[in-house]
Amino acid sequence: MKPKHCILPILLLLSLGTMPVHGHEVRPAYLELLETAPQQFAITWKQPIAGDRRLPIDPVLPEACLIVEQALPENTGDALIQRWRVACDLRTGSIHISGLSRTLTDVLIRVSYLDGSSLSQLLRSDTPTLNLDDDAPPVASYLFLGVDHLLFGIDHILFVIGLVLFIRDPWMLLKTITAFTIAHSMTLALSVLGLVRLPPQPVEAVIALSILFLARELMLPERQRSALTRIRPWIMAFGFGLLHGFGFAGALVDVGLPREQLALALLLFNVGIELGQLLIIAVIFTALWLLRSLPVGRWPLWQQTFSIFMGTMAGYWTIDRLSVLI
Repeated sequence: MKPKHCILPILLLLSLGTMPVHGHEVRPAYLELLETAPQQFAITWKQPIAGDRRLPIDPVLPEACLIVEQALPENTGDALIQRWRVACDLRTGSIHISGLSRTLTDVLIRVSYLDGSSLSQLLRSDTPTLNLDDDAPPVASYLFLGVDHLLFGIDHILFVIGLVLFIRDPWMLLKTITAFTIAHSMTLALSVLGLVRLPPQPVEAVIALSILFLARELMLPERQRSALTRIRPWIMAFGFGLLHGFGFAGALVDVGLPREQLALALLLFNVGIELGQLLIIAVIFTALWLLRSLPVGRWPLWQQTFSIFMGTMAGYWTIDRLSVLI
């Protein structure tokens, strides 16, 4: 492959390689402030654990807040949960997350007041502070949480890219992506609403296996691929989509849903995932359009290079996630 033809595939691999290697295991942090009496707040701070270490982020409340009670931290394996009570007025001032600007993690803050009003906002590395004096949409942050969860879930991104490269017929690709979307939307809703629950570790391991399977299929000549993926790839995508939906649910289960706007928050989170997915597909098609001058004979070479990268990442995730179960 000539150097000028290598640029886009190499940039694609490098950009993916700079993303978190744990895919769906990257969870948002969650800060809940619940007013239990006038100017009395019960606070729950759920801080993700990466490996055996907590992420170096902490909430900073207004200076006037006085801690009146504090419980011992609880380690759940995936997160460190801290609970305490404060006395102050949390309708003014600001809440800052120290250390957030140096991480890839998002923090969802939800404040609920005695009068029934509430606000929710997603803080990112570039906006680590919530101004309590501003009027914020109560559940709009769930839309951004869904987009972020998709864009930082490299395992899901690789699966979507694999589908686009695997299926060349536009109508079949549309059916396959639609089946995948319907499937993960179903299991996302069922899991978050508590109707179906699966342990996260086996689900994450099988998600990695689904990517490994697709990478293997991509490396094979079309006539040697399995009949199901060749003739009805939408069935394969639907089955794997059910698993990916449980993976998506992990982030939303961690932060919970506001009871007063349950359906809207769930819908916005799911729409956010779909927007992120459409963004990824648009980027892929743009890259393929820019590669239109690439000689047909050279396509298999860079596609196999990507398939090897995809399979290597999926193999690593599979071993890493299975090791947790053994």
